[in-house]
Amino acid sequence: MWQKVKVQLGMSFLVTVFWYCRRLYNYLARLLKWWTSYLQRRFLKNVSVSPEVDLLGYCRREWKGDDTKQAKHIREAYEDLFWTYHIKYLRQVRRDNYSVLRAVLFQIFSQGISFPSWMKERDILKLPEKLLYSQGCNWIQQYSFGPERYTGPNAFGKLRKCMEALKTSWTEASSIKDHEERGNMCNMLFSDEIKEHKLYEAIKFVMLYEVVEAYEQMKNRQEHLPNLFSLLLARDSSSDPLSFMMNHLNAVGDSGRLEQVEMLLLGYLLEVKIKIYRLHKFNTENFQVTYPDEYKREWQEISLLTEDDRFYHIPITRT
Repeated sequence: MWQKVKVQLGMSFLVTVFWYCRRLYNYLARLLKWWTSYLQRRFLKNVSVSPEVDLLGYCRREWKGDDTKQAKHIREAYEDLFWTYHIKYLRQVRRDNYSVLRAVLFQIFSQGISFPSWMKERDILKLPEKLLYSQGCNWIQQYSFGPERYTGPNAFGKLRKCMEALKTSWTEASSIKDHEERGNMCNMLFSDEIKEHKLYEAIKFVMLYEVVEAYEQMKNRQEHLPNLFSLLLARDSSSDPLSFMMNHLNAVGDSGRLEQVEMLLLGYLLEVKIKIYRLHKFNTENFQVTYPDEYKREWQEISLLTEDDRFYHIPITRT
């Protein structure tokens, strides 16, 4: 009898333990689901490149009730993108003065495009040091960091941190082979405003560095340079690297954005072919433009669309 009682007690104990474990498991599962949903809501609120949305649905929402000539023109352009170019979706990019840099860099990272060939040959972390000490450009202390408008003797250290952020993030993105995993990494990165801004300031600085190098080569007549440098330095407002920085780059991210000649430079130094659909130029030869116009066959292509040459979104093609 005692043996039977012990067996029954043991079975009752195991059933009770199992019941409590199941209750605990269900509770933890509900808690995890709630926490995941909460993080997703917070994350999507902060992300600067939104998930894909239907192209024509976006057009109807943004331009409904507007019967001006311009609005009809833009709607026709969206229809043409859908039917002629098979662009079915777009990703909205935050509308600020980093818009084009964000749209370009997001696609480079999300597509896993590797470093440009010249970046593979040099350590980009040493570029601020080289510009300041080797080439004597102590005027980079007047460099402004977008809306922060930071200048002063600490500009060098801040620039180096920006370059470190660019190198680390680009290395991580290009090393991830799984497309979904790389997309999650990009979504996390582009929801961190502080880190984002470091990436854009690093790209701005690389643009400045390239202009300094080209300016010195043009003065010494060392070698043939792409025509874009002649165009850029021919402007009264950017006749030398200092004026280029003060009158153009310092404003990017704050009160200004990249101009078209600077888009040529951006594509050149990142070694990507930037194709842009300019919807306000629909039915003209400037509806579709490519930066730079001189590119190598092996360079990968990324696409942008803009309604006004101010803010840019990412078109998604489906065949």
